Amino acid sequence: MLNQLATNQNRNDELPNIELAEELVKTENHNGINEIVDGLNSKDKRIANDCIKVLYEIGERRPDLIAPYYKQFLELLDSKNNRLVWGSMTALAQIVELEPQNIFKQVDKIVFAFQHGSVITVDNGVSVLAKLCKQDLEYEERIFPILIQHLQECRSKEVGQHAERMEICIHESNQRQFVEVLESRMEDLSAPQQKRVRKLLK
Repeated sequence: MLNQLATNQNRNDELPNIELAEELVKTENHNGINEIVDGLNSKDKRIANDCIKVLYEIGERRPDLIAPYYKQFLELLDSKNNRLVWGSMTALAQIVELEPQNIFKQVDKIVFAFQHGSVITVDNGVSVLAKLCKQDLEYEERIFPILIQHLQECRSKEVGQHAERMEICIHESNQRQFVEVLESRMEDLSAPQQKRVRKLLK
């Protein structure tokens, strides 16, 4: 399987990795997926980067095929390779509803990566946390204040998108706090950003 990766074909584009993901999904090739997961530990950074790309492309199509590897994705949140960090957070966002209990056990690690990560890590971190929040009242008690604080402090251009990602965990008991924070951020937002938030508030 690794010989089909973009790097091993001397390609600079992602198409071979996407095609490999599609092939693995179509054939439900568990051994092949396992080989790609093993490739995450490659000493060649390019191979590892290709492997995480293949895995979250699989997750986009069939999250159940990569859900058994939640431990590997959680471990990679500590990686010094930023591509592996945000790729793993992307994968976790795809599988969190399939493995909520196991992933919540590592919520502190997720929150740390979310609070210190790159833009893509943060975007997908919001999704992971919101999906966890939706699963269980205990999870919500731990996570919702973190999401609300993020919404209060994040960059103006992120308010609308991140609020949309959080919407799945909003209900009668917590919506007032959510609405108040969004209304308090309005003056920071441009006209198109305000329109996006107003649409959500409706």
